[in-house]
Amino acid sequence: MKSFSRCHGVGLFLVFVSAAYNRSLALAAIAWAASSALATGPSARPGIGAIPYTATPSGVTFRTFAPNADSVAVSGTFNFWSQTQTPLANEGNGYWSTDVPYAGPGSQYKFVVKRGTATMVKNDPRARDLTNSSGNSIVYNSSAYQWSATDFVTPDWNDLIIYEAHVGTFAVEPGATPPATLDKVKAKLDYLQNLGVNALEFMPICEFPTDISWGYNNSYPFAIESAYGTPDDFKELVDAAHSRGIAVFTDVVFSHLGPNDLDQWRFDGWYANDLGGVFFYNDSRAYTPWGNTRPDYSRPEVRSYIRDSVLTWLEEFRADGIRMDGTKYIRRTDQFGVDLPEGWSLLAWINNQIDAVFPGKLIVAEDLDLNPWLTKPTGAGGAGFDSQWDPAFYAPVRAALISSNDGDRNMYAIRDAINFNYNGAALQRVIYTESHDEVANGKQRVPEEIWPGNAGSWYSRKRSTLGGALVMTSPGIPMLFMGQEFLENGWFADSDPLDWAKLQTYSGIHRLYKDLIRMRRNMGGCTAGLMGSSTNVFHVDNSAKVIAFHRYQDGGPGDDVIVMMNFSSTSLNNYRIGLPHSGLWRVIFNSDWNGYSADYANAATHDSGAQTTPWDGLPFSGLVSLAPYSCAVFTQGTCNWPPESGPPEDLTGDGLVNGADLAALMAAWGQSGSTDLDGDGTTAGGDLARLLGAWAS
Repeated sequence: MKSFSRCHGVGLFLVFVSAAYNRSLALAAIAWAASSALATGPSARPGIGAIPYTATPSGVTFRTFAPNADSVAVSGTFNFWSQTQTPLANEGNGYWSTDVPYAGPGSQYKFVVKRGTATMVKNDPRARDLTNSSGNSIVYNSSAYQWSATDFVTPDWNDLIIYEAHVGTFAVEPGATPPATLDKVKAKLDYLQNLGVNALEFMPICEFPTDISWGYNNSYPFAIESAYGTPDDFKELVDAAHSRGIAVFTDVVFSHLGPNDLDQWRFDGWYANDLGGVFFYNDSRAYTPWGNTRPDYSRPEVRSYIRDSVLTWLEEFRADGIRMDGTKYIRRTDQFGVDLPEGWSLLAWINNQIDAVFPGKLIVAEDLDLNPWLTKPTGAGGAGFDSQWDPAFYAPVRAALISSNDGDRNMYAIRDAINFNYNGAALQRVIYTESHDEVANGKQRVPEEIWPGNAGSWYSRKRSTLGGALVMTSPGIPMLFMGQEFLENGWFADSDPLDWAKLQTYSGIHRLYKDLIRMRRNMGGCTAGLMGSSTNVFHVDNSAKVIAFHRYQDGGPGDDVIVMMNFSSTSLNNYRIGLPHSGLWRVIFNSDWNGYSADYANAATHDSGAQTTPWDGLPFSGLVSLAPYSCAVFTQGTCNWPPESGPPEDLTGDGLVNGADLAALMAAWGQSGSTDLDGDGTTAGGDLARLLGAWAS
């Protein structure tokens, strides 16, 4: 009976497949006939690319820009890949279009472009989906996805903690190889929420050649990288992030395209000087450090192409921000090259359009040229970005952390890094010690730079997290690079996945970053000054390698924050620093706590009562102690959590790892969330082992 049932089921399945296949052929035949009968003129419908419509009969509008072509047709599964059956009509403005009834979402297609004796079969430059970068374009219904998180509001910019991640290597499961998918990243959202970050920034996710890449060689800026998933997969990820209070940012790259698997190259057959044709400059302006594929920012259709791509991520995919890569190479040809005024005006035009429609979205420039005009308003002649990555912070800070000799650490350079801003606005810069660029291209992770080959050493842990503390306490928008919070080592490579086992090995370091994030976001109610705009670096001791600064917004208990850092290997005992107000200054964070690492000394850094002895230009002062390579944070007022409240295994928050935590873990078995201690997406045996190990210790 089992055998009969199995055969019967297989038979039904084959009948179903046969029927579906025949139906597909029938629909293709109908579309083929309809395209032959009806595709006689340009489309009256709007849009560029392949846009499904729902009139009776439903179909797809195809439109593309090919001003130098003699003819354009569309070839696809709906006309059995005929290169002549479905011509597009010349609209007289460089665009060609037609409506194809009975074609629909999922149909594969290409444009057939003829110029003279040449016939070119091209993917759609505005393809929304592709089988792969050298495969076929796919018709995509951009309005079909049903959003569930519809009331998300991007966190205030002074509350943002950005976490930069590379999809292909961030969420690779143990034993698997890159690339990971968007679905795997989605499974890590509970981990990120528990860490406290509220903005997830992706390195570029547009379609690029092959399956492994950093993403900065994108070929199709309207499409999701096919190895990562589908457009709907990314929408599901954004939806899931929003439901957890996490904003999503994505990188875009328009300093160049490709340069490989790039059907925009000589798209309609015209080109000059052996260069790229209508989408690109065809003179010396075409050349970039990454190839001769700089888009022609002076051509209106190319400007619209770039603008529309950026707006697609913000509008259709509901991204909450954009990081524009390499703006220096949009506004000029090279570091010391010729200015491109049309590139500058393009940046300003895009930012004006975004501000008019999406004023809450954060648009960040990666220019790295210390140029305040990037973040000045367009009305004043600026490019209108909201913020920019800041080399004035990471360069001197990394230098101070990495140096093996205490005497080489320059506290004045650290002071200047803390104080630097663009146009007097703290939030016009994004600050970090690690980014994809700063942990590759001949550089490595900060712990690895501190002690090559021994990134888990005491020195590497101490000094790299001192840098993390400076990121989280300085003015600006703080950013972490994936894995920084559990001491990932080596350098970033698109073929090397994060080692999530380090989350358990360095669980205390993870806890340190979690506490820093909680302080930065004022989650305890006593560190509002870290979200404020005012900073006074009042103490710089370049001999002892000590720095102290005051962060505040309005001032007073719950707002004023004093940050003190020891950049030397020598302990400080009864060391005097100035204080802005009288009263008790309570220690809420001490990076030398042995909960962060068992070999930390847990050196006493006591609360300090303000004395009436003026110091550092302030009316009061106090005596404090601080361990080597450590940070202490002082506030006034009452906090809602003790910063040394126990390890991550303390699930109940009572300061102990005990039976109550075991019960909490078992109740969440098979689920994600804070009980997922090893970050693999599920509460399971690995988490149980980790909890029992912490209990035993």
